[in-house]
Amino acid sequence: MTTDPDPSAHSVTPLPANASKLERYEALLRDVDAVLGEEHDALVWMATLACLIRERIGCFWAGFYRVVRGELVIGPYQGTLGCLRIPFSRGVCGACATRGETLVVPDVHQFPGHIACDPRSRSEIVVPVFDHEGRLRAVLDLDSREPAAFDETDRRYLERLAWRLREVEWTDPL
Repeated sequence: MTTDPDPSAHSVTPLPANASKLERYEALLRDVDAVLGEEHDALVWMATLACLIRERIGCFWAGFYRVVRGELVIGPYQGTLGCLRIPFSRGVCGACATRGETLVVPDVHQFPGHIACDPRSRSEIVVPVFDHEGRLRAVLDLDSREPAAFDETDRRYLERLAWRLREVEWTDPL
């Protein structure tokens, strides 16, 4: 078993409260490189990314739904209780999984088939996560209490992070 020789080496540098979205994402990328640079386990990546994203971006909920036997199953997340299982035919996460593309939803209450895991959620971005063979393995889901909280900056940076997951070791059955 490998242990972390110096857990404090993984602490993140605080940002000023007025840091811009761009500054927060650039800090997030640095954090990911520092903490996950040599890591290959998908579960470790998802758990750590959920924590770092919520910490740096300040969203209401950040986490993953894994593709397991044809449905989305809750994975590592940070925030309030999430839906445990989501069929591909339901909600923003299901639509993202079905389409294989990022969805930015400014008002979740206007999205057909939206699943209210937490009724305080107002906007959402969901990014597909593929393995190195192009198979969908998960979706990365961020929720905000604010309407229209996510934009093209979020899309660009979250897709970069999802791309990094192409090279991790996936062990869940599809």
